[in-house]
Amino acid sequence: MSGLETTPQSAIVSTRMNSGPRKWLSAATKLAIVQESYDGGRTIAEVARSHNVGLSSLIKWRKQAQTGGLQAVKNDEELVPLSEMKKLKKELRTLERMLGKKTLQVELLKDAIEIAREKKLISRQPLPGEDDIVND
Repeated sequence: MSGLETTPQSAIVSTRMNSGPRKWLSAATKLAIVQESYDGGRTIAEVARSHNVGLSSLIKWRKQAQTGGLQAVKNDEELVPLSEMKKLKKELRTLERMLGKKTLQVELLKDAIEIAREKKLISRQPLPGEDDIVND
C-alpha cells in the first residue's frame, strides 16, 4: 500500500452547521432552545445541532439566562455590567446637579435684572440677547 488510504464518502462529516445565509431567531425561539438544553437526556451540542444553531451561540444564550439576562435574551440585547451602570448613574447625578446650579444662576440673574431696573440702575433699553434671558 502507498500509505494513502481512501475514506468512504459516508464517513466524512461536515463541521459547518449552516452553509446558507445567517439565520435570525426570535427571542421566544432562543428561550425555547435554552430551556430544551436544560432538559435532561441530550448534550448541549446535540440540542444546538438539532436546531441548526452554533454551539457557541447556545452557550452564550444559556449564560445570559443564568446571569439574569432573560430579559436581554428576549430583547436580543447585551447585558450591561453593574459597574458600568453605577458609573453611568453617578455621571447622571453629576449632570443633574450641574443643570440645577445653572438653572439657579439664570433665575438669580433674572431677579437681579428686575431689581436693577426698578432702581433704575439699568436703562430700559433692552440689552443684546436680554430678551432670551428675561422672557423664558
